[in-house]
Amino acid sequence: MNARATVAVIPLRAGSKGLPGKNTRPLAGRPLYAHAIAQAHAAGITRVVISTDIEELIGRDLAPGVTVLPRPAELAGDEVPMDAVLSHVLSHGVTGPAQVVLLQATSPLRQGGDITAAMDLYDTGEFDLVLSATQANSGVLKWGRRGEGGQFVPLSDPAHCFANRASLPPVYRPNGAVYVFDAGWFRRSGTLAGGRIGMIEMPPERAHDIDTLADFETVEALLDGGSAADD
Repeated sequence: MNARATVAVIPLRAGSKGLPGKNTRPLAGRPLYAHAIAQAHAAGITRVVISTDIEELIGRDLAPGVTVLPRPAELAGDEVPMDAVLSHVLSHGVTGPAQVVLLQATSPLRQGGDITAAMDLYDTGEFDLVLSATQANSGVLKWGRRGEGGQFVPLSDPAHCFANRASLPPVYRPNGAVYVFDAGWFRRSGTLAGGRIGMIEMPPERAHDIDTLADFETVEALLDGGSAADD
């Protein structure tokens, strides 16, 4: 590990169209957000900053080393990009040099080992950002966009559109569970969408993202059934 401080940032928004109140909804005996805190601690991260507009959390001592940063209303809408939220956190909650580990509460099946794997890859110095990803259906390489005049514009190599599915290379989708980057790098760029991006692979069984009640119940069943390892 490098010498600079490491801080986990957990964004929690009060509003949710898919499942109102999901971030504080009890999951396997504790609020959804508490799983992210526990996973940060399991990865050896002792400082956690929670960015939120959830009134019941503001001003509370949630756990040792956890700071709750109130989020302005203009940054709490469902169309506000994560870049804007991070910019606020890195201006008001984390003001010095730091390695930032972004953990979204809606990925409660992630493990401490997933976080440390991303941190270790980031510490090689090869990447500006490391994210977690899960293998997806390679058939997407056959897809394209509709261009002007009905033109078919391939998403990748045009040869993939005519290849046998079995011959397509593996593809991975970011699953939103872990992001690691330097605070100074983000302050300079103002976005996660740039620079050199590395990835660590997470299996599908740990990559569930909670957006709806059905998602929540699926994850709850996995935890109740012991399919997911401890935090």
